[in-house]
Amino acid sequence: MKKNCPICPHHCTLDEGEVGKCRARANIDGSITDINHGRLTSIALDPIEKKPLYHFHPNSWILSVGSFGCNLNCPFCQNYSISMADSTFDTQNTTPEYMAQLALELSRKEHGNIGMAFTYNEPFISYEFVRDTSKYLHEVGLKSVLVTNGTVAEKPLREILPLIDAMNIDLKAFNADFYKWIGGDFETVKRTIAIAAESCHVEVTTLIIPNANDSVEEMEAEAQWLASISPDIPLHISRFFPRYKVTDKPPTPVETVYNLVNIAKKYLHYVHAGNC
Repeated sequence: MKKNCPICPHHCTLDEGEVGKCRARANIDGSITDINHGRLTSIALDPIEKKPLYHFHPNSWILSVGSFGCNLNCPFCQNYSISMADSTFDTQNTTPEYMAQLALELSRKEHGNIGMAFTYNEPFISYEFVRDTSKYLHEVGLKSVLVTNGTVAEKPLREILPLIDAMNIDLKAFNADFYKWIGGDFETVKRTIAIAAESCHVEVTTLIIPNANDSVEEMEAEAQWLASISPDIPLHISRFFPRYKVTDKPPTPVETVYNLVNIAKKYLHYVHAGNC
C-alpha cells in the first residue's frame, strides 16, 4: 500500500520498500520511517561556534552527529559525500539511549559537553531518531540542537520543537528561483525560521555564491525580513568555496562577504562573516 511521507514538503508517495527523494526515509511494512535511524557517518565533539551558533552557550562544546541523505539537491553542497549518499554507505550503528548516555559522560569530562547537535547532513529526515534522542537528552539535562536546511512540514516541526533548544537554519538565498534550483521551497524555509524563533534559540546562515545570491538588494531584503521576526536573530554570512558540482565559480571575494555583512547590520544586531 502506498504511503505519503509527512516530514517534508516533497511528501513522497512511496510503495512498500520504496525510498524517498532524501534517500533516508522509506515505506517499511506499511509505515514511513527513517532507514538511517541510528546510522552515523560522522561524530565529533565540536565547539558550539562551529555549528555555527555564536550566541547559544558560547565557548562550550557539543557532541555532533550526522547520518546520510538530504531532502535538497544543492549542487554546491559542502558535505556531499554523506548528504548525497544512501543506505549503502558505511555507518556506525547506535541507539538514542546510547547516544544520550555518551553525551552525558562527555558532559562530565574536562571540556564538558552541553548536549548533542544533529548536523553534517539534514537532521529532519532522521526525524524519529532526532525525536527519541532529544527526549533522552532532556531527561538527563542536556541540550538538543539542529543544524538544518529548514525544509520540513509544519506539523512535524511544531511537534518536535518542544524537544529542541537551538537551531541553525540555512537560508540558502532570499529568492524563490534559487530554491527551485536546489529542489526546495523558499516559503517553507521562511515559515520554519519564523515558527522556530517563537520556540527556541535560532541563528541563520546564508552561504554567498558569486552571481547566484550575492546581490546587495537580496541581502537587504533578507535582513529586513529577519528583522521583522526579531532584530536579535544572529545571521552568519559565509564565503563559498568551489565544491561538488559547482567548481566553475571562484571562491566568494572576501570583500563581498564583508560588504553584505555591513548591509545586514543596518537591520540586525548580530551579523557574522564566515569562512573568511
